[in-house]
Amino acid sequence: MNSKNTIQKSVKDKKSPWIWIPTLYFAEGLPYVLVMTVSVIMYKNLGISNGDIAFYTSWLYLPWVIKPFWSPLVDLLKTKRWWIASMQMLIGVGLAGIAFFIPTNYFFQTTLAFFWLLAFSSATHDIAADGFYMLALKENEQSLFVGIRNTFYRIATVTGEGLLVMLAGFLSTKISNVAYAWSLTFFITSGLFLVIFAYHQFQLPKPKIDVQHSLQNFGELFVSFFKKKNIIISFLFLLLYRLGEAQLAKLAAPFLLDSVDIGGLGVSTENVGLIKGTIGVVALLAGGILGGIVVAKNGLKTWLWPMALLMNLPNLIYVYFAYVQPQSLWIIASGVAFEQFGYGFGFTAFTLYLIFMSQGEFKTAHYAIGTGIMALGMMLPGMFAGSVQESIGYGPFFIWVCLCTIPGFILLRFLKIDNEFGKK
Repeated sequence: MNSKNTIQKSVKDKKSPWIWIPTLYFAEGLPYVLVMTVSVIMYKNLGISNGDIAFYTSWLYLPWVIKPFWSPLVDLLKTKRWWIASMQMLIGVGLAGIAFFIPTNYFFQTTLAFFWLLAFSSATHDIAADGFYMLALKENEQSLFVGIRNTFYRIATVTGEGLLVMLAGFLSTKISNVAYAWSLTFFITSGLFLVIFAYHQFQLPKPKIDVQHSLQNFGELFVSFFKKKNIIISFLFLLLYRLGEAQLAKLAAPFLLDSVDIGGLGVSTENVGLIKGTIGVVALLAGGILGGIVVAKNGLKTWLWPMALLMNLPNLIYVYFAYVQPQSLWIIASGVAFEQFGYGFGFTAFTLYLIFMSQGEFKTAHYAIGTGIMALGMMLPGMFAGSVQESIGYGPFFIWVCLCTIPGFILLRFLKIDNEFGKK
């Protein structure tokens, strides 16, 4: 009888993944897009120059670059559940801090400090959430829900880059004060995140294997990564494959927002949220899904070159935008959607190559190191993109972006990939 009651209680206490996976991965995606993309649009609206925006916001990539070096601490200290709760609370507080200081005279320095808090908290949250996912689910459940977690991560991207930017644009027209509009938007976002934090206090499961661990083989883990075959080519590929995209990503939104007389397209903040943050993100997701389907059918090696081409050639659309300066929102939205679709399709190859080169005893840690190198490849070019654009103008800058894709194409020739890798 007691045994039966124990089994019944165990079944009753088990949390359905549907209760917590959507909210957990929404919470993982939202602060990242706020730090990486929404900050750029906000600072542009508040009058910061392209050079300063690109340089200072690119430094916000640093926590994701160095994430592999402190990820073992998330295992060593406390539980994954504790880290998730703590980081979500810090993110909520950080968002409120940004909202409070936006209307001040020294907003740039203070909000950057809070964005740093968000960046470190978000990167740590990523480590804990991904580890918790593997601890709280059985192996078959992990496979079943991987699509769900990715979907809600993208929904967070649409919410941040799309809906929240549109909200800020709408509020700025209603109250005729851009700073207060953005402040109110971040206060609302802070409240949303604190609600998610409170919800997870009750709804995140408590897996028995979510316990503290000791650091083992930490040094061997890093050494073995750099002993892999063709590691120099792999390292350069991870660093340079997105050399052009890293610069385009920093200046795309400022270019859309800048007035026509200084070389931009003069799109309103609200429409940038719709075009880039909603239509563009949906196209990005569609490209990623299609990329996964075709690789599963024919393998990564077959699709590597087509994916690289479709990821980089659509950058020419921005060259067209810069010299023609179309005013039709349909043309602009269509161009941005096609560029984002190509990026999503091509990025599939990058992700799968990262998985391929991470195979081995320490595959989880090696994947984390690879993502750090990838983030460095976005951070460094983005830092100087604004200064380059300001010195040569938008048209020559976007031509430069296209030329920066050449190193990635050259490195493709030297990659060694198993013919069967990626096939279903």
